[in-house]
Parts: sequence; structure tokens; C-alpha cells
Amino acid sequence: MAAAWGRWARAWLCRTAWQGCGRNYRAALCAELKRPLVIEEVAPRPVQPHEVRVDVHFCGINFADILACHGQYQKRHQLPFTPGMEFSGIVLETGTDVSMVKEGDRVIGLPSFNGMAEECIIDHKNLWQIPEKVSLREAAALPVSYGTAIFALERRACTQPGETVLVTAAAGATGLAMIDVATNILQAKVIAAAGSDEKCQLAMQRGAQSSVNYSRGSLKEAVGKLVGSGGVNVVVDMVGGDVFLEALRNCLASEGRIVVIGFAGGTIASVPANLLLLKNVTVMGLYSGRYRHQNFPIFSRSLSSALQYCQEGRIQPHIGEVFKLEEVNDAFLHVTQRKSTGKMLLSLK
Repeated sequence: MAAAWGRWARAWLCRTAWQGCGRNYRAALCAELKRPLVIEEVAPRPVQPHEVRVDVHFCGINFADILACHGQYQKRHQLPFTPGMEFSGIVLETGTDVSMVKEGDRVIGLPSFNGMAEECIIDHKNLWQIPEKVSLREAAALPVSYGTAIFALERRACTQPGETVLVTAAAGATGLAMIDVATNILQAKVIAAAGSDEKCQLAMQRGAQSSVNYSRGSLKEAVGKLVGSGGVNVVVDMVGGDVFLEALRNCLASEGRIVVIGFAGGTIASVPANLLLLKNVTVMGLYSGRYRHQNFPIFSRSLSSALQYCQEGRIQPHIGEVFKLEEVNDAFLHVTQRKSTGKMLLSLK
């Protein structure tokens, strides 16, 4: 009994001592699903031996964050929780078992969530050092969008130089990353498909050779005028529904590949398997997060490649708008109303 009391007392003293020297930090909290986030001060906790405390400078805003706050993401989180899947920042403190990063290092981090806060404690395996020529602002825009683009185009579609790639939802963060990687890394030709003339114009400015406004009419006819009856070699689809089906039925060349990334249109289409046989085409999906758990070296390589390409000046993320932490609900609304183009960021400084 005395020994147990001694252990409890030591633990309480350690915890009290930590709380006394650590400052509180602000975080965006989802306290209730489908309700606005609240900004609250959070007391810090000690880092575990394998963990790193990071002073967060920028956090990427992803549609998955919004889904999670509505209880619609595939992984449910216990309330309250802090959204935020990717961030950039500077290492404040490392656990005793951490040797890959040190205090003062600039890093990007991929927590499952918890990034929308002034500080984040994260497993050291989920950190990557930022090269010197890449800013913290640029770095925060790379992990999800460019990691996905590299996976989709290089690993899944095996895109070759000179091939034609059709990208739907082309003015979003991932769409623009697809254009950047396809054009500047893989030397492919890109047709950008988006829902307004302004978004098509942005995609063209970012490197697409042609564009299609699919709110104006048939995707089949518009793509046919650009490439003829042969079709495109690769489709990367983030819309789903009728856009996916039209691309599959009418836009793919023989031995073409279509990579399913998401369903921004809200409808998940069923794949007519007979078309795969008759057209000699391939439909494949990509959930890059699965590689994180099943093949981490490949997952890590995609992020390292994105950082290296950015360091070399071969890619350049397009950052649409930067919001302050207290504007997080405005930022979410901006995304859900489809006003956003490029990568949306929260600034924690």
C-alpha cells in the first residue's frame, strides 16, 4: 500500500511539475458533431519516449477534416477531438528514444488528426524534415495533395511520358497537384476538367494543356474534340457519379487506366464490369492512408519525393487562401460551398 502510494505521489508530482512549466496552447475542438468548432486553450502533456512536440505554423485543410467533424469519415473519433491531418512546424522537444529529429528542426507531420492546434505531439515516425529551400507554408501544402498525386500517377496508373491524363476536379488542391506532377515530373499532357470557366483557367495557368468545363455539357464531346476517338490514357477522378461513368464509358483509350480518388460530387457510382472487358481498360482505387499502415516505406517515399521535387523547384504547390485559427469555421464553409481553389491552410502564427 505504501509503495503504491509512493508511485502515485511521484506521478502526481511529475505531472504537476510539467503543467507548471508548460504553457497552454490554443486548439480547434470538435465538441459536437455537425456543429461549429470551438477554439479553446489546452494544457500540454509530457512527450512519451517515441514522441515529438512540434510548434505548428501551418495546418492543411482537407475535406476529410470536415467529414470527420460531421461523423462521416471512415474513422470515428471520440469527442472532443482536434481535426487536422497535415502540418508544418518546428520541433520544440523530443522524447528520449528519438534520434531522427532534434529541437529546432523544421518538419512536416501527418498525425491521424490533432494538427489544428498551436502545438502537436506526434510519433517521430510520422515526421519528415523540410529541405532548406522549401518554406513552412509550401511544406504544409505537400503531404496529402502531392503524396496522393505521386501515388496515383506514378504507382497506380504508371503514367508514361507523352501520355494524356484527364484530371477531374482539377482546380482543387489534389487536382492542381495532379497537373503539376503529371506535367513537370512525368512529362505527360493534361486535360483539366472543372465546374467553372474560372477554375478551368486556373488549371491552364498551372500547367494543363487543355481544359473542359463539365458544367457546360458532355464530357465525352469536349474530350473527343481534344483527343479524337482514341481517348485518353489515364483518368484521375475525384468527383464520382456521372462524371466517373462518362469518363469510363467514353473517354478512356484502349488499355487506359482510371484511378478513383474520391467522390466530391456525393455519389458513388457502380462499375459496369462488362465495360472493363469490352474496352480493355482498368479501374483502380487509391487510398494512400492504407499504404501508411501496410507498406510504410512506399508511403514515406512518396512524401520524401514531394519534398525533394519542391526543393529542386520542379513542383510548386498552389495555395489558395490562408485562414487564421479562429477563422477555421469560415475556412470549412469556404470548402463546402466549393469556393476554394488550390490548397487551403490554417496559420497558427
